[in-house]
Amino acid sequence: MARRVLVTGAAGQLGSVIVGALRPDCEVVPLARSDLDITDHRAVMDRVSAVRPDAIVNCAAYNRVDQAEQDAVSALQANAFAVRSLAQAAAGVGATLVHYSTDFVFDGTAERPYREEDPPNPGSVYAASKLLGEWFALEAPGAYVLRVESLFGGVRAKSSIDRIADAIAEGREARVFVDRTVSPSYVVDVAAATRALLDRRGEPGLYHCVNTGFCTWHELGLEIARLLGCEATARLVPVRVAEVPMAAARPRFAALSNARLAAIVPMPTWQDALTRHLRARMP
Repeated sequence: MARRVLVTGAAGQLGSVIVGALRPDCEVVPLARSDLDITDHRAVMDRVSAVRPDAIVNCAAYNRVDQAEQDAVSALQANAFAVRSLAQAAAGVGATLVHYSTDFVFDGTAERPYREEDPPNPGSVYAASKLLGEWFALEAPGAYVLRVESLFGGVRAKSSIDRIADAIAEGREARVFVDRTVSPSYVVDVAAATRALLDRRGEPGLYHCVNTGFCTWHELGLEIARLLGCEATARLVPVRVAEVPMAAARPRFAALSNARLAAIVPMPTWQDALTRHLRARMP
């Protein structure tokens, strides 16, 4: 494990869990947006030079998918050019860079889970900004890029899975896609995989960091209802992507194969991860 790790976006959903997962074994320097604006190139270079970390874990991102269609500059600054700054800073001090990307880099027309070697084809401004970020991150020597998808867990933000679970538990309607297929990512398991890679248990490069398996959002809702014991009362409303007005295109079939990562660190199934998350939500 690296001795000193600088974590950007440390106050966010993923960043807060990453900080907690790394702290037992190394010195963590957590930086929220108020501590470091990663879109400020000079500030990034100066802070990394001062801290001189062994690793940089970038959890900061612009995630407003639909808004990015009208605010491309902000998306590109945070998701692409800021990553280039971090990659240059990491190279300057000999640090390992870990950066997170997304399933949105694919167009969703596949008929089997996407692998790392499959060609990306982004269909939105957000997706294009994330793909550029991948390329910039991999310019840093020994960098890791981890694609995550439908992230859930942690205490900093409520995910789509949390909103569905709340609606089911409270007897409210939950609208769920029947034609969008995903491989959910539990932040606890993403953090464990990040730790494993920082231990240099895997070759640098691109990995799909998702839980094993895939499902539609409707199937995910049914599993939540089963685990909550609310199968009889769950009010799941099946909808299709075309029925929901959204500014940015979503990949319909966005399942990711985690076989490359699973050879290094076993990734539990999404059902197992969902079970652990719902238990963690209990008072």
